[in-house]
Amino acid sequence: MLHFWVRMFEKLLLAALLAASLAGFWWRFGAVLSRIRSAKPDADFSLFPLGPRIRELVWEVMLQAKVIRERPLPGLAHAFVFWGFCAFALVTLNHIAIGFGSRFLTPGGFYFQLAAVFAVLVAVSISALFVRRFLLRPKWLGELSYQSGVIALLIFVLMATFLVAFWAGDSKALWWTHTAALVIFLPLIPHTKHLHLVLSPFSIFLSRGGFAKIPPLAGDEDFGLDTGKDLTQIVALQAYSCVECGRCTEHCPANNTGKILDPKKIALGVRGYLNEFGPASAEPLFGKHLLQEAAFQCTTCGACEYQCPVGVEHLPIIVGLRRGAVNTGKWEDSYGTKLFLALERNGNALGFSSAERDKFIAKEQLPIFDGSQEYCLWMGCMGAYDPQGREIIAAFARVMKHLGTTFGVLQKEKCTGDPARRLGNDLVFQQLAESNLETLRQGQVTKIVSICPHCVRTISTDWQEHGQAPPIEHHSEFMARHIDRLPQSKGDNIVYHDPCYLGRYRNIYDEPRSVLSRSGEVVDPPRSRERSFCCGAGGGLAFLGEEQGDRVSHNRARELVATGAGTVAAACPFCNTMFRDALSAVSPSPPKLLDVAQIVAASLPAKSEML
Repeated sequence: MLHFWVRMFEKLLLAALLAASLAGFWWRFGAVLSRIRSAKPDADFSLFPLGPRIRELVWEVMLQAKVIRERPLPGLAHAFVFWGFCAFALVTLNHIAIGFGSRFLTPGGFYFQLAAVFAVLVAVSISALFVRRFLLRPKWLGELSYQSGVIALLIFVLMATFLVAFWAGDSKALWWTHTAALVIFLPLIPHTKHLHLVLSPFSIFLSRGGFAKIPPLAGDEDFGLDTGKDLTQIVALQAYSCVECGRCTEHCPANNTGKILDPKKIALGVRGYLNEFGPASAEPLFGKHLLQEAAFQCTTCGACEYQCPVGVEHLPIIVGLRRGAVNTGKWEDSYGTKLFLALERNGNALGFSSAERDKFIAKEQLPIFDGSQEYCLWMGCMGAYDPQGREIIAAFARVMKHLGTTFGVLQKEKCTGDPARRLGNDLVFQQLAESNLETLRQGQVTKIVSICPHCVRTISTDWQEHGQAPPIEHHSEFMARHIDRLPQSKGDNIVYHDPCYLGRYRNIYDEPRSVLSRSGEVVDPPRSRERSFCCGAGGGLAFLGEEQGDRVSHNRARELVATGAGTVAAACPFCNTMFRDALSAVSPSPPKLLDVAQIVAASLPAKSEML
């Protein structure tokens, strides 16, 4: 009889502990879920097509591919912990069932053996992650958190008690120790950064469906992210999903060069705002939790968003914050004002008269597009007005003529609106996009090629809010498709700099390298391809004032010079502009700086046949 009452007491105690643990979990998680659901719905969101979302969920969540790819050793350790917890789901349910006098898994059976393997991997991995977090202490992880230590200890206890019971036999003391770790662990999840265990699968599955995708404004009353009322459900979900791993900080060019911008703190700032004010607040977003200065230091290179393992899309948030400041008149910057006026009055970011563009076209005898040519050569602001940009246009025109491709430039062409778009001025962007779309329609343009990755991105993606532009490709893509007809020559080693808007935005890495390989040995700087370091020009920053701290372009230039290559190859006129002075500033005998098209054109016959 005594045994019966002891068992009843243990069952009641277990039920009470589980109820308290679940209540503790819901007390915090319910409030978070309520804030997310109370935020403004995303007007442009659609679940369909489902295929890409499911593939991304499997690839990034179930397979942990992104976590492992970007930080192989700690990533693999994290993956083992995740996979171990998935394997332990049934073991945990069976453990609780045992407490109520039942079980559904056979002790020592195949599943227990599999769980034991994972328990070893989890125990070793969580120990390694603890050492990394508390002893090695990479600065990107930020300040030490005792909560992380407690969580790591609880995970280790869960694995250790299971393994001891598996090998030496279970006991009441082991069972209750395992249970105690479990009921303590559960309510801690929503109170710490480990909330991502619950939310990150949803933030990844419910992403915007495109890299650095800027959502359209939802009507005339939408000015961007200005107050809490403007925060959307996706933004709120992603803010609470942040795992604070610091990968975004580690790769941010602004943060790496002494600026105050930290992409991690953008996500955490939104979270802090929601915790204090809620999504219905009219309190400005810029203030206690978010700094306007930080938002306008972003080069929109996309390194943060590319690195994030839990689906936080930093760029739509940062551009949204810029929109809120610019569209409501709260951003006061003399350089920004000058830029917007130049775009409105002159149709280009440099503020020159269109007559200057006409003179260049006449001097280079560039054909005017009349509808009969195959390609419209989009010049862009840099190609039309910047001296070095003009050299790139002239060189690429020579390449196209050499290949026998018919092309022409537009009689009237305005800036795509890229700097206005990235800085948050939607009105100026819309005016430029609609004007250019009408020009292309009237000119019956069917295919476009451009030397500027920013133009390519803006025309192909951002203009879609206002109309469909003809297909456009970057000139490195064009030349790569005709690579067998390009000349070969032997020259200096060439270090290639991956432009952010060509690489991470468009996933073009091999094409420029294959083209350059016809003219010399191509070498990569330490940070290349997906991890390439920004030149500092993106996000409209090429047209703003002096940088705080070290210049991004100088930081990257030192890395390029250190390779010892005789030539630095760029594939973006903005990168070319930024490195023009930076290379001279960091080296007494700087390498040559050329665009991919200039390197190819230098190998052409002295006189190409004119069409």
